[in-house]
Amino acid sequence: MLRFTIRRLAMLVPVFLAVSLVIFMIIHLVPGDPLEHLVQVGSSPEQRAQMAARYGLDQPLLLQYGRWLAKVITGDLGDAIVMRQPVSQLIVENVPHSLALGGTALIFSTTVGIVTGVLAASYRDSLFDRTVMGFILLGSTLPSFWLALLMILLFAVQFEWFPVSGARSWDALVLPALTIGIGGTALIARVTRAAMVEIAGRDFVRVLQAKGLPFWRIQLRHVLQQAMLPVMTILGLRIGWILGGAVTVEYVFARPGLGSLLITALGQRDYPLVQGCLLMLAIAVMLGTLLGDLAQAALDPRLREAMGAR
Repeated sequence: MLRFTIRRLAMLVPVFLAVSLVIFMIIHLVPGDPLEHLVQVGSSPEQRAQMAARYGLDQPLLLQYGRWLAKVITGDLGDAIVMRQPVSQLIVENVPHSLALGGTALIFSTTVGIVTGVLAASYRDSLFDRTVMGFILLGSTLPSFWLALLMILLFAVQFEWFPVSGARSWDALVLPALTIGIGGTALIARVTRAAMVEIAGRDFVRVLQAKGLPFWRIQLRHVLQQAMLPVMTILGLRIGWILGGAVTVEYVFARPGLGSLLITALGQRDYPLVQGCLLMLAIAVMLGTLLGDLAQAALDPRLREAMGAR
């Protein structure tokens, strides 16, 4: 297992370098000038040149990228141009809010998704199964921003059960977490159901049935355990997807977090802050994928052996 983990960590290094290059180039190639938020109206070209030199914006892109990457490796993400604070400090202040929202949504979607998938697979081709699959299809196609507005209109404005926005109390977390979690619930339920239906047709399940084992013992102890392999992969990816999907949801609900910070930085053309936020989201996806692979390897020794043989 240790060898497998080391190999997977080593594979993340080129991925990180490629992602950092793409993030840096995309940000700098998009039209716009961050100096517009720094210099006064009617500033002279000399003043603009001084401000550009201060933040290194007058250097060639590859040189800017090299300097930025060298600082990133040491943990320095630079200073925000508009807010004039260290990017790392702004991210540290906002990440806990995103983690609380993403963690709550992940727990909700994982629990409800697995339970729903197990029940749908156990009562396959029944009215319950068809109803669940219909809701799964609906939940996987709803845009998160539209669902967020619907949640606000129905549960915050109409019934006044939850706050419309902010993050001052625990109940302000309910609607954003449900908005993000519904899509994940549909995905996990669909994967769980498909995996259990496929495994239920294998020979070892027929042997267990022939031995007279109870139906639910076979489903929960044997079939579900095998079905968790693809589910673990999806859960690993969901860690990064949830933080990325929280961008629009945090903005709609006016919650502090990495998503709201990113949208603010995009509006201000704040290059260092946008790069730092996108890099954190990319790292979250990579770490989530790593955790999913490690969990899958822990459940399936064949995967560890195959990876160790390479």
